[in-house]
Amino acid sequence: MTQSARILIVEPAPSLSHAYVTALKRDGYDLAVVENGAGARRLLAVGDGIDLLLINLQLTDGSGIDLLRDLTQSGLAPRAIALTAQGSVQAAVEAMRAGAADVLLLPVGTDRLRSAVSAIMAQPVATREPGSASATKGAKARGAKAPAAAEPAITEYSFYGFIGASPPMKAAYRLIEAAAPSKATVFITGESGTGKEVCAEAIHRRSPRSDGPFIAINCAAIPKDLMESEIFGHVKGAFTGAGTDHAGATLQADGGTLFLDEIGEMDLSLQAKLLRFLQTGMVKKVGSEKLEPVDVRIVCATNRDPYAEVQAGRFREDLFYRLQVISIELPPLRERGDDILLIARYFLEKYGREERKAFKGFSTEAEGILQTYAWPGNVRQLLNVVRNVVVLNDGDEIKPFMLPPPLNKPTMIVPPILQDPRWAAVAGPLASQIGQSFPALAAPPSGPIAGLGIPGVPVPGLAGSRVPPSLPSSPAPVPGEGWQDGERRIRPLWQVEEEAIDEAIRLCHGNITRAAALLEINPCTIYRRRQKKRPG
Repeated sequence: MTQSARILIVEPAPSLSHAYVTALKRDGYDLAVVENGAGARRLLAVGDGIDLLLINLQLTDGSGIDLLRDLTQSGLAPRAIALTAQGSVQAAVEAMRAGAADVLLLPVGTDRLRSAVSAIMAQPVATREPGSASATKGAKARGAKAPAAAEPAITEYSFYGFIGASPPMKAAYRLIEAAAPSKATVFITGESGTGKEVCAEAIHRRSPRSDGPFIAINCAAIPKDLMESEIFGHVKGAFTGAGTDHAGATLQADGGTLFLDEIGEMDLSLQAKLLRFLQTGMVKKVGSEKLEPVDVRIVCATNRDPYAEVQAGRFREDLFYRLQVISIELPPLRERGDDILLIARYFLEKYGREERKAFKGFSTEAEGILQTYAWPGNVRQLLNVVRNVVVLNDGDEIKPFMLPPPLNKPTMIVPPILQDPRWAAVAGPLASQIGQSFPALAAPPSGPIAGLGIPGVPVPGLAGSRVPPSLPSSPAPVPGEGWQDGERRIRPLWQVEEEAIDEAIRLCHGNITRAAALLEINPCTIYRRRQKKRPG
């Protein structure tokens, strides 16, 4: 796509449309502006050669989602970028279902807008699956069926196979983008199921080697006596059963990327040969004396702590530091906040299409379970849960009883936020509900929030005792400090509330939305209190 491509801006606010025109003109695009859906329909109906639609989803004459959907169904929709002030996962999913290739949150910066437009324009014209969006008019005129193509590599909520826009994932995306153009080796760490191979593929696809091969080897799945042959190859007769020559993964990946997954499982003797290969760039097959040059980039991964493996003598220190030129750590799913629902909804739609089921989403209760579950198997486990639900159930909405064990059990595994006994003292009405399902939470609180002075809450160190419901007559309370008599203490309400909020945010790993939900208050209340100076 050249820079003379034509972009239609559908924006009801003249100030914003002017800003978009000013920004995009710098890149040489041919721009047209309309202020409502009716104008967009008229312009697209006459076949004005529009290559990209930049549309605000809040229009004066209707919904931008409905406009996108109608244009898609009528075969008039070019590629589209949706603009919305609603920063919710659901709004983004709906926009992309309607045909948007990307969703940008308003207000959007000039650089972000130009980058998004450039990324979409750089993709092939036919970027949608048959039935999910239209092909180009030229293909229809020739009577040809529009070819199916991959989804956009980068959107506001996805990145080369990853789905998510949480801060930890955006940090990983930035590292991938920075590392991809280089030939430097990359060491990926993270728990099982976090997407280490997806990360390796993203590095490859983003790199200058993207046209070359991507070869993945799982070091944990290959017997140790065959590992050297699988990586470096062998010649005929090298060992019993070697009836033909075998190129090996390094030669197969020549000009591309070799991904060594679970490299911590590699035998120490083979680690020495891998180090030699990294230093020389030369491969010697098993049973051969010939050295062959190979141009390959190495990306490796492990779910273990590499430093601990080096200290324990299970991984060569020199090889580790040779491999760890660039390090990328992928976060566990439980630390990714709203990404959980974004992934679940995406694959609910995907698996629903595959299984021909009509699910439209998750109930509020089911979403709550998904967001508070610990996910020890990370994204892989979440995908299996969604697939299980789709295959075994029918309906419009996923209910809690449809979830597989242990998510459908009242005693399901809970994340650290609910395992902390102190949480029962600060969760308000939710504490009693949690205590019924999780008896461990009924234990007396301890630590920084102990002795909050809440009537009915156990006092640490005093078995069976509770804070009396009435304020003792003496000594007199000190302004700003409350009242204290030995271990018993009552403090000003604002202090108790602020400590409860701070502790909730800490236990939620900084996720203010989840902390607010568990405290049963509006997130705006937390933001307002954090900005406001404390009294006293």
